[in-house]
Amino acid sequence: MHKNEGYLGNINVKRAGVAAQWTEEEILEYKKCMENPTHFIENYIKIISLDDGLVPFKLRGYQDDLITHFDESRFSIVLACRQSGKSITTCAYLVWYLLFQPEQTIAILANKGSTAREMLARITTMLEHVPFFLQPGTKVLNKGSIEFENDSRIIASATGANSIRGLSVNLLYLDEFAFVDNAEQFYTSTYPVVTSGGKSKVIITSTANGIGNMYHKLYEGALAEKNEYQPYTINWFDVPGRDEKWKAQTIANTSELQFEQEFGNSFLGTGNTLISANCLLGLQGQDALWTKENVHLYQQPIKEHIYVMTVDVARGRGQDYSTFSVIDVSEKPFKQVGIYRDNMISPLLFPDIIERYAKLYNEALVVVENNDQGQIVVNSLYYDLEYANVFTTSSVKSTGIGVTMTRKVKQIGCSTLKELMEENKLQVIDKFTINELVTFVGKGQSYEADGGNHDDLVMNLVMFSWFVTTPYFQSLTDLELKKMLYAEREQMAEDDMVPFGIIDDGSPTTHSYSEGGDIWTVVGDVDIY
Repeated sequence: MHKNEGYLGNINVKRAGVAAQWTEEEILEYKKCMENPTHFIENYIKIISLDDGLVPFKLRGYQDDLITHFDESRFSIVLACRQSGKSITTCAYLVWYLLFQPEQTIAILANKGSTAREMLARITTMLEHVPFFLQPGTKVLNKGSIEFENDSRIIASATGANSIRGLSVNLLYLDEFAFVDNAEQFYTSTYPVVTSGGKSKVIITSTANGIGNMYHKLYEGALAEKNEYQPYTINWFDVPGRDEKWKAQTIANTSELQFEQEFGNSFLGTGNTLISANCLLGLQGQDALWTKENVHLYQQPIKEHIYVMTVDVARGRGQDYSTFSVIDVSEKPFKQVGIYRDNMISPLLFPDIIERYAKLYNEALVVVENNDQGQIVVNSLYYDLEYANVFTTSSVKSTGIGVTMTRKVKQIGCSTLKELMEENKLQVIDKFTINELVTFVGKGQSYEADGGNHDDLVMNLVMFSWFVTTPYFQSLTDLELKKMLYAEREQMAEDDMVPFGIIDDGSPTTHSYSEGGDIWTVVGDVDIY
């Protein structure tokens, strides 16, 4: 090696224009490296170890598999625990891609520009220790980009609307994508640019950071085979030296919650959620016993039980959801037993659905938010359908039927909901509701859904939590009053209740449940009307 062969005084990086003089052995080795990225990485890539300084990169088993995963997949999404070496492994693969794939543009985008440039610095270090016979000549090398004589280049930048505007990108690498602000907007604008070619690649890596963000949606979609991405997961126990003893020590030095966030690959809510992360971690969504037309029922109605249905009304234009939640208030803890969720239903049709399922659950008391479209719904329910068991705050005011969600009502509802859930006085078992709870975060002096998420089912719970503070609720759930109310309505409920049980349609199998009302055995298909 001669000094004049180096790039701008860097004798470890071959400059452009240096004539290649290969031996037969080097030609064979070049071919082997070009065909096998793992061989190239293990033999020619060096990394800086915290303990040992500059050392050869010896791939762990899962890192070897990850390299193969990158090479065989056009769209890769990786969920990895902290300190698993996902980023350094990806950088090593990008070096191989740059050296042996001519006329390629690689873009490294991270949540911060400094992070992206740090990764480019790692790639530069790797390049500096690759033998000259494997290096294309370097035309440009700085903190933001590297360009080679084979017309391949790599750029590093923060994620943003203009990050790769005007570029033809062959491989896009998104690092720690779960932590990117406005990720959905960025991805929507970037994805068509990258995928316009038939062979372009996308690699996304991250640790988990809450539910509902773009990374979480893409990863869950990949697991369910609903998108083009191929998922790869690196768990804490995949890393050598990490066993149950290590886990126990790590939890002892931090917390179980922190362990799950950093190493457990758990998609938990952010630290700014209304409900504490410890409580959210303990929530277990259940499968519905019966589902039809956006209604999910988790428990059949039980005789003598009193139910409250809280209703949130949207415009029905494919954005926010019209929802209701049915809650059994006969005993503590209160229990969520059913939900409805639809973002296309018209406010004109919603009252019929509310009435049907309110009657099903023993003439449930219906509490409707009467803001905006809610006024149309509650008036139709009360006056047109003549459903009498609707909560009213005033019999005089036009807005007295239902509840107006004022700032004060929401504040009381939020604080009470927090108390109910964290003290295990309210059981939430619906998966849609749980997903909303983990993204229901503080914004200013209030709480709302984090960007790109929904909170319509959570607002059902907020309204219910406000309602439990009212004198009406306290009287409603009084044991003696409960018996009295049931005695007065029993015959009417039996006459008007939507049938819930066996409907014989002539098919060989049916749904059935015990007369005691506690067991539902599904043995066929049934319609509930």
